[in-house]
Parts: sequence; structure tokens; C-alpha cells
Amino acid sequence: MTSEGTVDDLDLTKWAPEMPTVQQISKSMQNFGMPDYTVFAAMLVICGIIGIYFGFVKKSSGEDEYLVGGRNMSSFPVSLSLLASFISGISLLGTPTEIYVHGTSYLFICITAFFITFVISIVYLPVFHELKLTSTYEYLEKRFDRKMRLLGSILFAINIITWLPIVIYVPALAFNQVTGVNVHIVTPFVCIVCIFYTCVGGLKAVVWTDFFQTFIMFGSMLLITIKGTADVGGFSVVIRRNLESGRLELPTLDWSPLTRHTFWALAIGGFVHWLQITAINQNMIQRYLALPTLKSARRALWCFMTGVIMLIGICGYAGMLIYAWYHDCDPLTTKLARAKDQLLPLLVMNVLGDFPGLPGLFVAGIFSAALSSLSTGLNSMAAVVLQDFVKPFIKTPFTHKNADIFMKLTVVILGTICAALVFVVEQAGTHVLQLSISLGAITNGPSFGIFNMGMLLPWINAKGALIGGIAGLTFMGWLGLSAEAAISAGQIKFDTKPVTTEGCTYSFPQVENLLLSVPPDSFSNNGEEPWALYRLSYLWYTMTGALVTVIVSLIVTLITSEDVEKLDPMLVAPFVRKYLKSSKKNADAELQQLKVAKSNEKVATCIINEDDKLLSEETSCSQHDVINK
Repeated sequence: MTSEGTVDDLDLTKWAPEMPTVQQISKSMQNFGMPDYTVFAAMLVICGIIGIYFGFVKKSSGEDEYLVGGRNMSSFPVSLSLLASFISGISLLGTPTEIYVHGTSYLFICITAFFITFVISIVYLPVFHELKLTSTYEYLEKRFDRKMRLLGSILFAINIITWLPIVIYVPALAFNQVTGVNVHIVTPFVCIVCIFYTCVGGLKAVVWTDFFQTFIMFGSMLLITIKGTADVGGFSVVIRRNLESGRLELPTLDWSPLTRHTFWALAIGGFVHWLQITAINQNMIQRYLALPTLKSARRALWCFMTGVIMLIGICGYAGMLIYAWYHDCDPLTTKLARAKDQLLPLLVMNVLGDFPGLPGLFVAGIFSAALSSLSTGLNSMAAVVLQDFVKPFIKTPFTHKNADIFMKLTVVILGTICAALVFVVEQAGTHVLQLSISLGAITNGPSFGIFNMGMLLPWINAKGALIGGIAGLTFMGWLGLSAEAAISAGQIKFDTKPVTTEGCTYSFPQVENLLLSVPPDSFSNNGEEPWALYRLSYLWYTMTGALVTVIVSLIVTLITSEDVEKLDPMLVAPFVRKYLKSSKKNADAELQQLKVAKSNEKVATCIINEDDKLLSEETSCSQHDVINK
């Protein structure tokens, strides 16, 4: 055999290294070790200890203590509790996914934060704080009637039952990515821990676990962004790669409401969406009312909004960091990440996988955000069920003990229902951030419209508000569910930023090894274009629901008008009160009552009957103390 024949007969492919498969890479990255489980378990144990402390050592007695912490909590822990509840795991995982898939335009929603804080401070907080309510929906009964209170509570209940399953699903996704443990195994475990400390400790336990969990959230997100930036080559590399891919961008000035993200959708639609969540949502109001004064509530609100901007900014940068890491090998195309919202956990295992305990800290941070939102929702729902669904319809008042038992039973039942609904969330076609906003708007829009009519439009009557609220709920239910069904069926797809798999060092089922992107406004393969209204940007949903509610309410009120002079000025925003056509006598009486409620210095109250005879008197009663009746 010649030397040439020998060379020709060699099979050189046998000497080439075999490329690992995506399944092998995925399995090798699921190295969640004992130190990680220890860190994760420690977080859950601390949450349980906080619940035990406020449940047995510093026991909450009575519903006021259980639901609003006795109205004597401090501003700083309450502000962090507000932050932890607002952000949730949906934001921690959903925001980076949004930036990776669609670009940075979503982050411009943060420009609305300080405007929202100002509006809440002068419009909503004064009304709620002066009325000293436990349930936000007590306001609707005072402003309209009992039917409106029931409608508001039903809207809140629907919102909680659709939102909490998403909240539970998010950390389970993260845990699945780093450990391989099935989503439906870890979900019940999370719920049991949360139900325990919420049941046992009440609002104080919820607030102080939120306080602890907020630091874990910030710490874990800062750790992954700082270490990930250093490993990828520095901040300049992150910026350059995102600029080159078109991800680092400003929102367009397109006026079309069908465009997913425009400046107007973010500035106006985003403003209304965030305002609804932070201004009239029971989850938030319950914390504002746990503070002793309006001033302390405003202080907590400003601290909370500052924290929101910081944490959303960190989450947005994390999305840019994900692209910088995977700019030449998209893990969604290769199925290294099986769901969009598993991108950040994947990055964590790439960056921190070799450091024992650090992946556990990140997972603890995601679970902390979820537990915070879940406990808030359960505690708030317990308040609404007791105050709005039960108390108005029973003749014999609950004892303190029976009220405690009932609220804890409510928490257990609701937590179980939400855990079961995770199976439904798993079938959705969008990532969790858009899904949570879209489904939430079904009830948030009508609710926002109702409360704003109550505080800003004093001529709206109960019948108009009721019919308007039902119309808004019906319309948004049809729009939101129809649009989500179209997205899940693949009939509606959104413009995404380009990705590539050209730099992958592992094998995977090939789709197209070039730049991959979905063209804007693309539809299903059968060529049928969905109705234009279904393609309305999800950021406009809350505002749309509110507008439908207000318009219908105005029409009904014009037909069935009532005397505005009967309206209590305390039920409208402070700057609206001066426009009410109340008599001077009624205005003076309301002002006097407000002064008495605020001062808390006088114990003597004198009531004079029509014959100007003193019916009751304690110690000294000056003319200033007299309330004419």
C-alpha cells in the first residue's frame, strides 16, 4: 500500500472532538449543590421564624392588628414592603426577558414613577387616611352604596385569583432551570411556607418578611449584574453589543395604539397602569393605612417609588447583560432555556454556577419576591373577604377569635386555589410580564375608573357607577381573554430583536442557523388577520377599561341624576371639596370633625340638642369644642 493510499484511507472525522448536545449542556448546568439548598432553605426558615414571632411571641390580637398592624408601623419597613410586593418575581424575571426579546423601550415606563407619587400624595392618600378604612372597598359603600362595595371587592378577588398563580409560577420556573425539579413539585412547597407565616403572623409578619426579602432581592440582582458584567468583558461590551443588535433604543413616537411599545403607550398607558396598582389596590392601601399619619404614609410612598426605579433599572440592565452573554448563541432557539422567563436563571448558572451558595442566593431572591407578593395578596384577600363578603351579610358580629380563625381559613383556601391554577398559567403564549399586565387590566381598568369617579367626579351616582363598572368588566374580559387566546394560538406575534446561533459550541435541533427574528405585526400561517382591537397594545388595557367604565357611568348618571349636595365632602379628593355646592353650615361641620379627628388632644365632646341644652359634658368644654347637631 502506498503512502498516498494510506492517507486516503484515514477517517479524519474520528479524530474530531464530539460536540456536546444541548441536553448535555443543560444537565451539566443543573449543579445546584448542598450549599445552594442550604442558603435557599435558610431564607424560608427565617420567613417562618418571623411568622412565628408575630404569631406567638408578639401575638396579633383582633382584626385591626392582624390586617393593618395596629396602624402604628414605621415608614421604612413599610416602604420596603411596598417595594417587595410591587416588584414580585414577575418583574425580576419578566423585565430582563422583555429587554432581551423586545429591547429597552419598556424601561421608559419608569419616567411615570415620580408623577404617580405626586398624584397619589394629593388625591388618593388623604381620602383613604382620613377615613381610616381597613378594606379599600369600604370607601365605595360610603361614596356610592353596598352594591358598589360588593362589585369592587369582586373585581379585586378576580384580580388576585388571576395574578397570584403567575406570581407562584415564576420562581418555580427559576428553580426548574437551575435544578431540573418539576415546576409542579416546587409550587405547593412555596405555597405552604407562605400560607404558614401569613396565617400565623398577620400583616406585621408580612411586612417584616418583606423587609428581609427586599435585601435578598437587591443583593442577588446586584451580585449577578456585577459579576456577569466583569466576566463578559466590562460595561462597554454590554452597551456595544446591545447597540449593535438594536436593543438599546428609545421608544418610537408612533401614534398607533396597535404598536406594542411607543412613547405614548409607556407614558400614558404605563402611567395609568402603575397608578392603579399603587393608588387604589388593596395590597398597597393596606400598607399605607398601617402607618399612623398621612405624613408618614407619604414618606413611605416616596421611598417606595425610589426603590422601584432602582430595581426596575437593575432588572433592565440584567436583560442587556443576558444578550451580551448570548449574543452569538440564542438559548431560546437552541432550547437551552425552555421558557423565555428562564433566561436570567440560565445566566446565573453560567456566571455563578462554580461558586457554592451563590446560585442558592439568587433563587432565594426570586422566591423572596414571589413570597412577598403572595403573602400580600393572601393577607389583603382575607381582609376583603371578611370586611366585604361576610360582615355586611351577618347579623351577629364575629368575636376576635372567630374573625382570626375565619381570616386564616381564607388564606389557606385561596393559597390552595392559586397553586392549582399554575397549570393554566403554564399554557399561556406570552412571557409573564405582559401576561400579568394583560390579565390584571381586565379588573384593574374598571376598578380604576370606579375609584376615580368616586373621588374626582362628585356628580356620578351609584346606579351609573354600578352599570359602568359591569360594562367595563364585561368589555375588558372579552378583549383581554380574546387577545390572549389569539397570542397563545400564534395568531398574533410581536416584533422581536434579531438573534443568531452561529456561535454555538453545542449541537441542537436546527431551525435556521442565521439571524432569526419575527417581523412586526405578523400573523398565523393561515393568513387570517386577527381583529385590529385584539392587537391593541397591552399597555393601553387599563386605561381602556377605565374609559369604558367612566363613559357608561356618565351616560347612566345623566339619565338618573341625583342631588350632589348629599355627598359627604370627605369622600372626594381635597382639591375637589371646595367645588361642592354644600351649605356653609355643612362645610363648617365637616371641617370641625376633621380637626377633632386629627388632633386627638381633646377628650371632651359636647353635643347640644335643638333646645341648646347640654346633653353630655366632660370636664372643660369651650365653644371651640362644640359640634352643633
